[in-house]
Amino acid sequence: MDIINKALEFEKQKRRSLSTSDRVKISREAKSLILGLNEIYKKEKDARIMDIMKRLTVIKQKIEKRLKGRPLTEAY
Repeated sequence: MDIINKALEFEKQKRRSLSTSDRVKISREAKSLILGLNEIYKKEKDARIMDIMKRLTVIKQKIEKRLKGRPLTEAY
C-alpha cells in the first residue's frame, strides 16, 4: 500500500513553471505509479485504486500535451 501513498502525494505536488526535464521526470514518475497501481488493481479490483489511476492519467496527459507542444501548422 506504499505505492498508493506515493500516488496520493504525487497528486498533491505543485506543478508551476516547470522546465522540460522536470516535465519528463514527472511524466515518467506518473507512468510508473500508474503501472504499479494497475498491478494492485488486478489483484484487488478496488474502485478507489481505479479512481487514483484515472486522476494520475489526467495529470500525465496534461504534462505530455505540454511536452509535445502545439504543431506549427494544422493540416486539414
